[in-house]
Amino acid sequence: MEVHAWRKELSVKGKNGIAFLMAAVLIWGLSTAVFLLSLDLYTQNILMLCSSGLMLPLAILFSRLLRAEWKFDENPLGSLGLSLNLAQLAYFPLIFWAISASPGDAVMFFAVITGAHFFPYGWFYDGLPYYVMAPVTAISVTIVAALVSDSSRWLIPAAMVVLLLVLILWLTQDYRRKVALQK
Repeated sequence: MEVHAWRKELSVKGKNGIAFLMAAVLIWGLSTAVFLLSLDLYTQNILMLCSSGLMLPLAILFSRLLRAEWKFDENPLGSLGLSLNLAQLAYFPLIFWAISASPGDAVMFFAVITGAHFFPYGWFYDGLPYYVMAPVTAISVTIVAALVSDSSRWLIPAAMVVLLLVLILWLTQDYRRKVALQK
């Protein structure tokens, strides 16, 4: 099997990673709620960071609900997906710095990192939506962050929810097209 065929298999069997994005919608929705609460900014940032720990359990749950594979033991590229996801952890020192040195910007940093990390999944799942939405997300949340006041900081994670939903819809169309081409 060639690399392109392996990528198509990842895309179809993994349903373009939509389960992970659905988990992200819930996490960013939770972060939106946290930033709407009357808590101090440090607590909001810590709760936002801690909520990201729900990613894998929620992604596994959504994978089961969607009947999508979330790990690919038989595909030679399968471990690459895990590596791409773990690579995001390398940016966590930046989040920790932002929480301590620039707490008002921490949610924006986290959103930009989240959005930008989608780019290599364009190759992994052979999906144009990831290539497009990675920079769109990073730029959009930066613009939102520049325009909102401190009391409206909740709009940054809310923007992530909207952008993730757009990505999910686009990836769903991409997945359906790929399944139709296999028939």
